[in-house]
Amino acid sequence: MKEFVIGQNDAGQRLDRFLAKSVPLLPASLAQKYIRIKRIKLNGGRAERDSRLQKGDVLQLYINDEFFEAPREDNGFLTVAVPKLHIVYEDENILLVDKRPGLAVHPHDGAEYGRTLIDHIQAYLYQKREWRPREEHSFTPALCNRIDRNTGGIVIAAKTAEALRVMNQKIKDRELDKRYLAIVEGVPKVKAGSLKGYLFKDAKKNRVFVTDTPQTGAKSCQTDYKVLATEKGLSLVECKLITGRTHQIRAQFAHAGHPLLGDGKYGKLNKNYGRNYQALYSYKLTFTFTTDGEGLSYLNGKTFQVEQVDFVGEYFPNYK
Repeated sequence: MKEFVIGQNDAGQRLDRFLAKSVPLLPASLAQKYIRIKRIKLNGGRAERDSRLQKGDVLQLYINDEFFEAPREDNGFLTVAVPKLHIVYEDENILLVDKRPGLAVHPHDGAEYGRTLIDHIQAYLYQKREWRPREEHSFTPALCNRIDRNTGGIVIAAKTAEALRVMNQKIKDRELDKRYLAIVEGVPKVKAGSLKGYLFKDAKKNRVFVTDTPQTGAKSCQTDYKVLATEKGLSLVECKLITGRTHQIRAQFAHAGHPLLGDGKYGKLNKNYGRNYQALYSYKLTFTFTTDGEGLSYLNGKTFQVEQVDFVGEYFPNYK
């Protein structure tokens, strides 16, 4: 239990607004619940969320100690009252989540603590009591791969240190087959082919560039693709990453003269289609282990897929 004695500067505030500033890790919905069940009391009695605090009032909070910590990357999950996850697959070792466009995977992608995919995953496991960091000092659930904020698709999270180690090695050794769906402007002349080139990153501009010939600091990149459908000057393509460079699909198709629909960074926003972020989705994942999968061997050969990708139905309603 922790007490707050209201001073002159805080007098006149509503209780819920005082809590939001004084206990920033406590979600508003959870604060309301604690007020209702009397785990938050005002002067030893019942409080209301809209109670006006007066100088000298004593606020008593019977809540877990971790909520009184300063917000940090490692405790942002506490601010998530109701995790919003689209779970594709889950077992005792890993979690496959369909990340929706617009959601950052980590706080360092520019999102606030508590508003990222990893926060929601950690909050989900914390609330299920599968992960008790204060009680067990256990491994912190972590992401094995990441995708851009405005790209949707399957992200792998490890629940254990061993699962993270094995999965990271499999990703490094390219023993996972990841397929993307994308809509590109125009119709590629070759309906099934491979985009090859060299990619280098300009950190200051936060973008990459593709060239056809080797350049100092550039790394080779390759994306295999297949055109699935065409309609009204657009093409729906399935992509397979042979290499996994930053913004690879977006930059390579733009370099080939077919930028992704809605991609303002590597193409031009086409107002005729009303889309302001890239039509790109990591929709299918197959585990293709060629070496010992150790504790994750049971995943070998299994495929997981997002069944509905929004832009497919929107721009290619007749595609099955």
